[in-house]
Amino acid sequence: MTLYESAQGVVFTRMIVSQAFNIIDLTKVRVVSPYLGGGFGAKGPVYPHTLLTAEVARLVGRPVKLVLSRAQMYTSNGHRSEFSRRLQVGATRQGVLTAIVDTSTQQLSRTENGVYNSSDSTINLYTCPNVHVRQMGVKLDLHTSSYMRSPETTAHFALETAFDELSYEVGIGPVEVRVRNHTTIDPSDHLLECYRMGAEAFGWERRDPRPGSMRVGDEYVGWGMATAFHSFNSIESLASLTVGLDGRATLRTASQEIGTGTYTVLTQVAADGLGVPLNHVTTLLGDTEFPRASISAGSSTMPSVVGPVDQAARTARDTVVRLAVADPHSDLYGVPAEEVVVEDGRLYARGDRRRRDTFRGVMRRRGSVLEVQGERRNVPGHTSGAVFVEVRIRPRVGALRVSRVVAAYDVGRVLNRRTARGQVIGGVTWGLGFALMEQTMVDPHTARVVNPNLSAYLVPVCADVPSVEALFVDRADDNHKPSLGARGFGETPGTGVPAAIGNAIYHATGLRLRDVPFTQDKLL
Repeated sequence: MTLYESAQGVVFTRMIVSQAFNIIDLTKVRVVSPYLGGGFGAKGPVYPHTLLTAEVARLVGRPVKLVLSRAQMYTSNGHRSEFSRRLQVGATRQGVLTAIVDTSTQQLSRTENGVYNSSDSTINLYTCPNVHVRQMGVKLDLHTSSYMRSPETTAHFALETAFDELSYEVGIGPVEVRVRNHTTIDPSDHLLECYRMGAEAFGWERRDPRPGSMRVGDEYVGWGMATAFHSFNSIESLASLTVGLDGRATLRTASQEIGTGTYTVLTQVAADGLGVPLNHVTTLLGDTEFPRASISAGSSTMPSVVGPVDQAARTARDTVVRLAVADPHSDLYGVPAEEVVVEDGRLYARGDRRRRDTFRGVMRRRGSVLEVQGERRNVPGHTSGAVFVEVRIRPRVGALRVSRVVAAYDVGRVLNRRTARGQVIGGVTWGLGFALMEQTMVDPHTARVVNPNLSAYLVPVCADVPSVEALFVDRADDNHKPSLGARGFGETPGTGVPAAIGNAIYHATGLRLRDVPFTQDKLL
């Protein structure tokens, strides 16, 4: 069976399909997803339409193709569950936390009990001696919920809104009250630096803390901020790297490209580890015939896959060096391997650059391809940052626009600044939709989704998104050496945006909104 599927985890999908069809030999099932496009969590699990399509193909003995309409995706895939939260915070008059009580209730279906919106930030983000977390679900006759981009945002929104309320209650600025409760458990965490960088770039010191005090023309101006925080996973992954007779390399791993730049970054890591130009590496992803790799969910791709890719590349480089110094036909013959420098696909003796060789020369004399494997396990962790938002509100009509965003993040080592900035822009856009527009409406009598299309389910377009300034601390995290000091990052940027917008609305108007989306009627 060969299944071409828009899957965020081809290895996971193969396992589920094999179980469903009672196929013991996993090699009998091949799942292919070379470029997914958008995933956002909903394409992580395997849904009935996938299994039904495979079964129909088996019955008729011919290829079968199924394409879901936009409306069908509201019922054939997972979605973020509806969520209610009661959060109580106790603190001293100096703004130091003494207790947090966090109780959440979320929608469940009749057949599933999964809770995808954890209280991770309540437990781990700030120092607090007394924390009580309780999570409850209500079984309803609705479709099963599932992962949705940055699933911890739902819980995090309540915590960061409560912190803003606490800052006004004790008369301490929103940034300072977070600094006073900063946890020092992880010495590699640079969240305090994120607060400083973001506040400085935003001009936070010019903020008048009084609600309703800042105006431009007929618009009220509000400045709000929140901490961004999300966990990332690390899943056992493998990578293979082949160096051909032409000296060029091919990297293979069953990871996925979901629009975040996986092809680009893994190619960079392989080229850097080998010591060859970027265009001398071809990266192949999204096929279960390649070495197994992490699902692209839970911000786990880079923490899981970078280590094996780097290890395979460095092993291949060292092997080529050993071949060169052991070959009597090489100018490097007899040079100690540790004295050979590899740059741009060329090998040089450290003390005499006239003694040199090339990847191509070494491999052609070898006469056969070189293939190596990489397997380097990382550990899970958290990524944090700070987001600062400016909103402008026309009070007569309740019109709101987000006019400026500055965000600073501690992601460990930045592997590619352009793709990382792309994740920030995407996360901020996602947060705008979460806060201001997105809402699935369900008919209470029929349980049907009444807005299953992009004309009634609103999402941000380019005109809704302001200029986003993305800043990075960019210091390698020694706790994550297998991934070259980089942390998982993709889902983090969306987490702080909804609360920052809500906090900015309060600063602009004195109106505290706790129910998203913040639609126009709520601002009137």
